[in-house]
Amino acid sequence: MQKITPFLWFDNQAEEAANFYTSIFANSSITNVSRYPEGAPAPAGSVMTVTFILDGVEFTALNAGPHFKFTEAISFYVKCDTQEEIDEKWEKLTSGGGQPSQCGWLKDKFGLSWQIAPPVLGELMQDKDREKAGRVTAAMMKMTKIDIQQLKDAYDNK
Repeated sequence: MQKITPFLWFDNQAEEAANFYTSIFANSSITNVSRYPEGAPAPAGSVMTVTFILDGVEFTALNAGPHFKFTEAISFYVKCDTQEEIDEKWEKLTSGGGQPSQCGWLKDKFGLSWQIAPPVLGELMQDKDREKAGRVTAAMMKMTKIDIQQLKDAYDNK
């Protein structure tokens, strides 16, 4: 059993968000939906929490009103081994009003921040040859969605 579970606060889109996220990631499902009882601060029977699994990691989403919003201070890093996987996750997470940002970051339509990047990015940026690593970093800084071939070209100084 997982000891730490990301707990996401939504205004009233917890179930919609859980359905959206589980449609994007493999090995994902909604495992529980709880509803507000009579006398709660939301209409009785409306969704209170949704527990769901994204690629083996448990999350909980809460409908609790507009008091708090997501910021870039918290994001989810998604390791993508291929350009095809990067392209797929990027397209799906920016669909419906998501916003691309810089360096492989994006905000989905709910305002949650994601980093879509390949492990090779970190490997190239941490190369002992600081000149090569610097070229990779400079190339990444110009990108929104990460392009693996452009990173490799920068590393090889092409």
